Amino acid sequence: MTGLRILGLGEDIAACSLLPWVTPLEDWPEDPTLTDMRGISRHIVRLIHATSAPDSEVYAVKETVPEFANREYTILRELALRFAPSVEPVAVVEGRKDQTGEELPAALVTRYLPFSLPYRVILSDSITAHEITNMTNALALLLVRLHLLGFWWGDCSLSNTLFRRDADEYSAYLVDAETGEFHQSLSNGQREHDLEIAHFNVAAELEDLACAGLLHPGMDPVRASDTVIKRYRRLWQMLKEPQVLDPSDRHAVERAMRSLQDLGFAVEEVEVQIDGEMGILKFQPKLVASGYHQNRLFEILGIHAEELQAKRLLASFDRFRSREKKPLPPVEESARRWLTEVFDYVIDLIPTELRGRVEPAQMFHEILEHRWYLGEKAGRDVGTDKAVADYVATILPFRTDSGVNSADALDSHLV
Repeated sequence: MTGLRILGLGEDIAACSLLPWVTPLEDWPEDPTLTDMRGISRHIVRLIHATSAPDSEVYAVKETVPEFANREYTILRELALRFAPSVEPVAVVEGRKDQTGEELPAALVTRYLPFSLPYRVILSDSITAHEITNMTNALALLLVRLHLLGFWWGDCSLSNTLFRRDADEYSAYLVDAETGEFHQSLSNGQREHDLEIAHFNVAAELEDLACAGLLHPGMDPVRASDTVIKRYRRLWQMLKEPQVLDPSDRHAVERAMRSLQDLGFAVEEVEVQIDGEMGILKFQPKLVASGYHQNRLFEILGIHAEELQAKRLLASFDRFRSREKKPLPPVEESARRWLTEVFDYVIDLIPTELRGRVEPAQMFHEILEHRWYLGEKAGRDVGTDKAVADYVATILPFRTDSGVNSADALDSHLV
């Protein structure tokens, strides 16, 4: 072990130092439940528990050369500081040697993203063309968010992305930043280059699935890849280009703001130009930030969730608050009651042995959807208890969004 060097986050160094660095990564034992959660990679990658405890944190370990490991660690740290949707770096390990003294590759350690799924795992199930479109839309939104931060990815693909369920859609996270670069801002040429790479990679990956008989029948890989580019361009245009509005419409600007908020973007600065002679109003977002509903949910209720999950939870809270007696109590008081009487009440109905299969915010959304479905079928509202019982009996046992069933998974939504 002489010469082993570990650079990383202080709270994780102890756990990292105890991992079997004298053993080639391909020989590391891996929990079978984690193996299926690994995507494909040009490198050797293993998902490993930080300690021998079955509910301990999970790390993703990738073997590579020292230069690339250090570079990617630095980039991932910067992405985390900018609140970008990406995996979190833990450590870089250099100076590895096996028991015979032979040098081993350097390693990059990142934190496993709970409840995340590689695209091949998602597509291995029965999946509709609509769901594939949701995945490509999530990838387009991820690329937009990274470009807004001045980050050029250089290898945007489904393989380099992890997906988490977000209400009825998906959210996407960057998992490989080896080729990325930060700039003060990206030129149109740089953005177009990234789009060309993304288009080629996604089409090639879907073509591989089509050849293996795994792609949805009738879906064309190139056309599906086109949706990434089209979605990206629509989003970029809404966020970065002026919109021409009707100056006689008193609510035009408010609706333009709300349309961006519905996409999950908070408008921090905007420019409005009114040309009376031409009869036009130009609405130009100048500074936008992602996570509008996520931030609002956390501020009001202290819950971390994906964007669309947050939007659904906020809608439930708003309905709850609208039914309270007038005059309305302070928002903080309503929030405490909603957490106790609605959110926690639903989650606490889940049997212990089935906890950890689905993220709490996602589970709450799905139970609300299931309640609506059962109500439509019965012609009346069936109530929360019956909806949860049926969800637990017919859906939850066959679902797992993660190979990691952490014992405290249901507590992780609250800070």
